[in-house]
Amino acid sequence: MDMLTTYSDRRELDRSVLLLRRLGLAHTVVSPDPAYAAVASPALVLSDEARAAFMAGGGSEMVDTGWVAYRPAAASVPDEPPRAFTEDIVRRVAIVVLAPCVADPDRLRLIAHFSGDTAAVLPYLNAELRQGSYVPTIPALTYMDGRRVVSLFRNRVAIAKAADIVDAWASLERARCLANEIWSRRAEITPLCEARRRPPALEIYRHLPGTNCGVCGEVTCLAFAWAVWRGDADPSRCLPVFEGERIDARDGLLAVSTDLGAVDLSGD
Repeated sequence: MDMLTTYSDRRELDRSVLLLRRLGLAHTVVSPDPAYAAVASPALVLSDEARAAFMAGGGSEMVDTGWVAYRPAAASVPDEPPRAFTEDIVRRVAIVVLAPCVADPDRLRLIAHFSGDTAAVLPYLNAELRQGSYVPTIPALTYMDGRRVVSLFRNRVAIAKAADIVDAWASLERARCLANEIWSRRAEITPLCEARRRPPALEIYRHLPGTNCGVCGEVTCLAFAWAVWRGDADPSRCLPVFEGERIDARDGLLAVSTDLGAVDLSGD
């Protein structure tokens, strides 16, 4: 199996590549340039054997973000340069964690740090992203980017459910541009500072059987909870709750799903 990692600092990649060449180890570099150059450093791909030799030969001293199974990207990196902003509230972006997604190990999650402070833009984003979840006391704003879950904090962002590394970079770039674009239009927007909460996926999960039976079409109950949270799945697909031995959990699952707008109980 091939494994992939990336770096918070491009100089660490350069050091790693020099070491790999010195050790005579085959490797592949996946570049975010030009479109995602503002949010990511190139990624490094090694076979299991090459990675073991790399680590034994000094690679363990390199500061990487974590190793994940490599999947070729479904889309290529666009040719255009990243969008520039006159007033950049995000500033420098550095990925610091790369790992498999908890709900779906076949997908990726990442955490990236900002050198800027985005706390001031979150109430404006809260006003514009009506399906988001905003907690002003943290502060944090969570919203969906397609199937990806994006959580913006004052100096970092967490992204879950990315399909591959290029998809993760693309979502991170969209988050950077969204924050800066909303900030550039803040004079036209009335900020919304009130909390607005969607029940988290783990709250949905509490009302599922936890048996990972797969009848719903997802690999695990946690993956199904995320699908319901995103609006990609109807809770009634959980047959153990709606037709089987866990029907006692039906009312709770319906209640939390109604809070998401996932089901319509107006006729009940």
